[in-house]
Amino acid sequence: MAQICVCDDEIGILKYFKKLLKQHQVATFNHGAELLTHLESVAGDGVELVLQDLRMPDLDGIQILQRIKERRPDLPVIIMTAFATVDDAVRAIKLGAYDYVTKPCPSEKLLSMVENVLQMRHLAAENRRLREKLEAKGSEQIVFASPRFREVYDLTLKVASSDANILILGESGTGKELIASALHHNSLLRRDHPFVSLNCASLSDTLLESQLFGHMRGAFTGAIANQKGMLEEADEGTLFLDEIGDVSPSVQGKLLRVIQEREFIPIGSTHPKKVNVRFVAATNKKLQNEVSEGRFREDLYYRLNVITINLPPLRERPEDVEPLALHFLRRFSERLAKDIHAIDPKAMEALLAYNWPGNVRELENVMERAVILTSTGGCITTEVIPLRSGQKIALPTPVPVLQTQMVAMEEMERQHIEAVLKGNHYNKSRTAEILGISRRTLDRRIADFGLMDWEH
Repeated sequence: MAQICVCDDEIGILKYFKKLLKQHQVATFNHGAELLTHLESVAGDGVELVLQDLRMPDLDGIQILQRIKERRPDLPVIIMTAFATVDDAVRAIKLGAYDYVTKPCPSEKLLSMVENVLQMRHLAAENRRLREKLEAKGSEQIVFASPRFREVYDLTLKVASSDANILILGESGTGKELIASALHHNSLLRRDHPFVSLNCASLSDTLLESQLFGHMRGAFTGAIANQKGMLEEADEGTLFLDEIGDVSPSVQGKLLRVIQEREFIPIGSTHPKKVNVRFVAATNKKLQNEVSEGRFREDLYYRLNVITINLPPLRERPEDVEPLALHFLRRFSERLAKDIHAIDPKAMEALLAYNWPGNVRELENVMERAVILTSTGGCITTEVIPLRSGQKIALPTPVPVLQTQMVAMEEMERQHIEAVLKGNHYNKSRTAEILGISRRTLDRRIADFGLMDWEH
């Protein structure tokens, strides 16, 4: 229940407010000093509104307002007086008063004002909670114990506050997207805006351009509606371009223009659109070698590589294997509703002895398999993680999109829908909106193309 403080030197006024605001917890004071003492106490932390008389025997209402704002700048204060002047009202508002009312104020108007203030406070508190959740979500997956990764994480937090473009380098499966997400969620400028992720390696040039820049209706066969691109979706936020080393020279040139000019032209349009995006790019390739051999533009490389974050492979940070394994154990146990909380010592030895060529992603797959094969209430054993030093777990090999071969229109549509789903973390409503189709049509196409098993 909200606590409201009423400060007035007339006992009758205090009784009136007690009765009027009976659905709330009301604390009354007939001296300003008593109110200030209360606000400085522990109990004062729960105060959500102050109703303050302007004319008081000790401190006047303006002095009390100033002291409240010095200590609690976010606490709303409504000034009341029976002797209203324009100068007093203007002065009170300038000093931070929420509003200014003349006594006697109609009860309906006063109740409405009080409810508006409390609703505003509750919405602000809810927004803070949601922001804290989003910030936690941005880093909850980053689990480590090694000094080597601590350096990476500290650098990530340090550069997140800047607005510089970032290049993340590392082998496949080392967690490049997690670092990109942490950069976004720890950025004061960007974290309240979208974080959009796009895997450049999974798309042909045509689909990649459509995803990045969007297209107009009729721009090409199958473009049945205008579609926003990822650049427009990420406006004011962060665009994460994974596997940037696989982008063709043609698309590289268009990306360079966006970074330099902060504008782009959707496919099929002649009108440029302004955009304000922070670019975070990642690759498992040695990009400097790609530049030397003419496969990657040098000017784009330097535009993206303002700051470099190098992710070490898991074999170079063995201290992280155990905490990561336990983290994945908890995650998959909860997801599969299984009561599994421990890894047998011999199984842990096997995990620690393995060199993890597939890095953290391979460890994640191994632990998911182990949880699936272990009975609820049991313990992870070597039987469900048959690893030997030097052995590699077979991981599904992604099917590359052939750039030089003709692809059937239906297959292109399947790839396109799958890419948009992945880019939007399988949010079907958002995907349908981006594709310019109805949710029902999207559900039907997902079923037609067999895109149901998203977790694997």
